[in-house]
Amino acid sequence: MYTIFFKRLIDIIVSFCILMLLSPIFLLVFVLLVIANNGKAFFVQKRPGKDEKIFKIIKFKSMNDKKHSDGSLLPDEERITKVGQFVRNTSLDEIPQLLNVLKGDMSLIGPRPLLISYLELYSTEQKRRHLVKPGITGWAQVNGRNTISWKKKFEYDVWYVDHCSFLIDLKIFWLTFKKVIKRADISSDTHATMETFTGNQ
Repeated sequence: MYTIFFKRLIDIIVSFCILMLLSPIFLLVFVLLVIANNGKAFFVQKRPGKDEKIFKIIKFKSMNDKKHSDGSLLPDEERITKVGQFVRNTSLDEIPQLLNVLKGDMSLIGPRPLLISYLELYSTEQKRRHLVKPGITGWAQVNGRNTISWKKKFEYDVWYVDHCSFLIDLKIFWLTFKKVIKRADISSDTHATMETFTGNQ
């Protein structure tokens, strides 16, 4: 009953309330990023959701679009602006995803929506992470986020699929709040964000 009805109801109520509460910050970050990113405040990208259905995720844009002479983007660490770094460190870049939650593409809590290109790289077990809606935060995020391996991250995602409940979601929500305050696990040990998933070795 929780996953069928109450989880969605909670998503709508909580997302709306948080969005209203943070609306002044939303507007301030929007203006700062427009200035820092030459008019571009949002990052929009197609991602796979529940049952691998494709949707467009929206985040605040923490990196600019500077490229090499051959047209390829510079490494993440060279494209993160000062404003963008602050937005990432405080997790403010996730605020626009509340719109995805209200729309129904995402949930507040669930496995993070990753790149479409990763779909063909998952094992059968790892694909089970798409049996539920993706979330703004999840079990993997409160257990290491970008500091753990892809293998461990997917294990946490599948564990959540099998154990989703109101109490688990409440625990994840609380642990996420603590990590945001501490600004913990934002980057991996070797990369500004997270290494690219290249498949199971």
